[in-house]
Amino acid sequence: MSSIHPATPDTADTLPDELVDVAVLGGGAAGLNAALMLVRSRRSVLVLDTGDPRNAPAAGIHGLLGREGMAPAELLARGRAEVRSYGGLVVSARVAAARADRPAADGDLRFTVDLADGRVVTARRLLLATGVRDELPAIPGLAEHWGRGLVHCPYCHGWEVRDQAIGVLAVGPASAHQALLFRQLSDDVTVFSRGTRFEEETLERFAALGITVIDGAVERVEAAADGSLAGVRLADGTLVQRDVLAVASRVYPRLDGLGDLGLPLEELPGGFGEKVVTTMGGATGVPGIWAAGNLADPMAQVGASAAAGALAGAHLNASLVSDEADAAVARRTAVGV
Repeated sequence: MSSIHPATPDTADTLPDELVDVAVLGGGAAGLNAALMLVRSRRSVLVLDTGDPRNAPAAGIHGLLGREGMAPAELLARGRAEVRSYGGLVVSARVAAARADRPAADGDLRFTVDLADGRVVTARRLLLATGVRDELPAIPGLAEHWGRGLVHCPYCHGWEVRDQAIGVLAVGPASAHQALLFRQLSDDVTVFSRGTRFEEETLERFAALGITVIDGAVERVEAAADGSLAGVRLADGTLVQRDVLAVASRVYPRLDGLGDLGLPLEELPGGFGEKVVTTMGGATGVPGIWAAGNLADPMAQVGASAAAGALAGAHLNASLVSDEADAAVARRTAVGV
């Protein structure tokens, strides 16, 4: 199989001087697939990407048919090449601010995007695919293992940690579900409750499945000499050896510089963070703005994020087509034809 070598997003493209149909903020699976749908509909599209995807620490993508095990950077490099092959632009840039301007003389929407380096771009529509940031429990030594010895999703990483000694760091009662999912993958699962009170029914399930529960406070996560995970150090000094830890992170939309857009947010169940509210096709309720990927669905894997991007791109193009048809009718009426 031929491969496109991973490259930074700004390998070939520069910012356009003219107004573009759509500015896509975020060049992950959702943003690039949205851009692909749009450029294939002959839309002028600019993708702005910081080059730091959420899944960067992962060795491979899983659960995506036809791309099982592919390195995340490889998938993104292929996606950029595909968007560019239809005339789309992909530029490495960090957004400092974005705002909706007054409608243009023709009544169409306008958005101005200020970049951190002082450059400015304008677009008729925005598609946000900036993803989320993960907030981990404040346990010393924990974050260093993120994406390797520390995982969160059994469908993303489960096969790779099968039959290992797995520890689940509870962040609330909902962690019981996570423990059960990882028990499907290993007979050796230990839950560190960290003060969480589980219902009696949950404890009965744990006991029946051989899941150990440790109630002591967690002091820190220990690393082995080679940097791999060694285990969990309890407050009493005991080291509980584990090969891998699982934890449910709290997630928050990456909306740096986008506060002025007025995007609607809602709390996730169980206090696990926030997401951008969208309706069918990724519409946010703010005129001219769509959202796709983990920004709107924090639990979506790469395949689901890409699919959401494709759907959002199609809906966005349809809205432009409708507006352009209405504008054509208005012009025709104005000249008395």
